Amino acid sequence: MVCKLQKPLYGLKQASHCWFAKLSSALKRYGFQQSYSGYSLFTLFHKQVHLVVLVYVDDLIVGGNDSTAIQRFKSYLSQCFHMKDLGKLKYFLGVEVARSQRGLFLCQRKYALDIITEAGLLGAKPVTTPMEQNHHLGLAKGPCLTSPDKYRQLVGRLIYLCFTRP
Repeated sequence: MVCKLQKPLYGLKQASHCWFAKLSSALKRYGFQQSYSGYSLFTLFHKQVHLVVLVYVDDLIVGGNDSTAIQRFKSYLSQCFHMKDLGKLKYFLGVEVARSQRGLFLCQRKYALDIITEAGLLGAKPVTTPMEQNHHLGLAKGPCLTSPDKYRQLVGRLIYLCFTRP
């Protein structure tokens, strides 16, 4: 006997696809349009109200120009899904968000400091960069890497930091 699951389970390949399809259909039912340039961005323009939803896996950033419309939308989402509202956006994917009367300010200071701390270089002496032209590097005299995964993780975090500069 072969059975087909009605609902995908956590950890299965299609689980994230099914979740995104369900979320997308709920957003579209509410009136949102999915962006062609970024599939995780949804926008709603109705009369003078502008709402924007940015989706990253199961985290959503909701913004707009009408706080009543935002609350109404959050109520709709609460009826569709079990969710928790974390309040105003302060930190998301390594980016700090600060608000002022002049607008939003984004920085990655905390993320960069976390990388430096994790690498054990918090008290390291700074050096000038880039190096002088034709500088010859000597052979490494330190011990071999015990875990290449730590190095890969560090390089990955540095690449992410470079490509997400606010």
